[in-house]
Amino acid sequence: MEPESAAVLLSTARRRKLLEQIWQRTSLSRAQFDLLYQAPLNRYAGLVQQFPASEAHHHSHTGGMLDHGLEVVAYALKLRQSHLLPVGATPEAQASQAEAWTAAVAYAALLHDVGKIAVDMHVEYADGSCWHPWHGPLLRPYRFRYREDREYRLHGAATGLLYAVVLGRDIMDWLAGYPELWAALLYVLAGQPERAGVLGELVTKADQASVAQALGGDPAKALTAPRNALQRKLLDGLRHLVRSGELKLNQPQASDGWLTDEALWLVSKTVADKLRAYLLSQGVDGIPANNTAVFDVLQEHGIAIATHDGKAIWKATVTSTTGWSHSFTFLRIVPELIWDGDRPTMFDGTVCVDGPDDRAPAPAGTSVPSDDAVPLIALPTSAVPSAPQRAAARHDNVDALLELFGNAEPVSQVTPDSSAPVAVPQASQITATQIAEASSTDETLPGNHFIHWLKRHIQSRTLIINDAKALVHTVADTAFLASPGLFQRYAQEHPHVAIVAARNGVQAWQWVQKQWERLHLHRKQANGLNIWRCEVNGPRKSRRLHGYLLVDPSLLFDQTPPNNPYLRLLD
Repeated sequence: MEPESAAVLLSTARRRKLLEQIWQRTSLSRAQFDLLYQAPLNRYAGLVQQFPASEAHHHSHTGGMLDHGLEVVAYALKLRQSHLLPVGATPEAQASQAEAWTAAVAYAALLHDVGKIAVDMHVEYADGSCWHPWHGPLLRPYRFRYREDREYRLHGAATGLLYAVVLGRDIMDWLAGYPELWAALLYVLAGQPERAGVLGELVTKADQASVAQALGGDPAKALTAPRNALQRKLLDGLRHLVRSGELKLNQPQASDGWLTDEALWLVSKTVADKLRAYLLSQGVDGIPANNTAVFDVLQEHGIAIATHDGKAIWKATVTSTTGWSHSFTFLRIVPELIWDGDRPTMFDGTVCVDGPDDRAPAPAGTSVPSDDAVPLIALPTSAVPSAPQRAAARHDNVDALLELFGNAEPVSQVTPDSSAPVAVPQASQITATQIAEASSTDETLPGNHFIHWLKRHIQSRTLIINDAKALVHTVADTAFLASPGLFQRYAQEHPHVAIVAARNGVQAWQWVQKQWERLHLHRKQANGLNIWRCEVNGPRKSRRLHGYLLVDPSLLFDQTPPNNPYLRLLD
């Protein structure tokens, strides 16, 4: 393969969109972003080139390592916005360390798998000389193969060979100035995320989400679905059965399943019967009586990987090292959805798929059989050839990208007509404490309090901007405040304002909005209207938001973030 520059590698449409998402979530100027994020991303791209992220599992396509790295960074930064770090510190300490912790989350996410190129692969130039990643970026045409004797978890420890190459001395000096952050980052980079607290949890969840997406699943459904949802019931039950040992794995002969490097293979009828029995014993209802229906749910939500022709059931032959062999029908389960951390010992025999898929998946510790096998192969063959292509096709457009980072629900609704009936709180619903708070409220100040409240939430990242569910966006080089959603959020946090609003015969959020308007901090349209409209280009459809534009964005931002590329001002 020919080596490419980082600029070329990162220039595909989807990677540019991922970079844009990463930038949006940092809230930095372009110059700051280039220094703290773009430079390490460029160095990372130069190292991983067109390598896949695995030989026959997730992101096993050309360039899969780079795609996976960018995805995990984007997911991790999205999750980071819901946390105040370091946990337990004072608000002042959290505010002063916010950017460092955000950067650490991104670096840990980016580098979590980079050790694979050091220990899982053999890379050489055309003249046969070996290349190692600590030599720096590849400079000449190269080829590679996966090492047959590779150790599954060694790449976590090997990350330490490379993170200085990617981050550089200045960034490492900066991060080392925060001892708690530095310790957590080192644990993640050493392959011990369980010791890294929240930082390790964020990277683990982001990695799981990216893997599930690549294998055709939806992590929003598989990992974060409500516990009363059928797919969540099935996943939780499956995790219990495997972790508790009620499903026996890797037995020398008869077993309920086998764990290889690429997948967890569970005997289909056995797992369906045991799963249904366990859930019913726990008082869980709504479980299909038909096994096929159970398989369909597991497949639809990415818990079970589909065959090359879209079926849930695989046929494969298990062969142990003692010579015992038998064929079964299997569900092929994504291991990352079962184990959060360390997995059991891998099966030391083979699981070979019968029929047209007999080239894959590769059993643990062996190579994929091939009629045209050569000492070095340019590109690996995916265990499920259609999965990476399906995942790539699904995300090669803006709609899919937005769907990846948020749902398609409107951010806010149209401001109600003032003639609509207003629900005013009843006296029986108002507590004595709320009455006291309302009595001490200066009705000339709530607009100022609202803007201070908003700035505090944005700075502490407890109110996300430019996200699918965000109530604040950057449009036309200033802040766009969605109405009525943002004012409803304020009213929910300050229930005592309902008392004052009730005196005026309006809802609490409407009273807050009116007090805000009186400050005259917003732009008006040429026709005198206060409310502006924005069009949002989202998954499968467009929608419109209504809200206010600030005259001066510095009221909220020390450095105004770049405009949200998916919003367009209509008025």
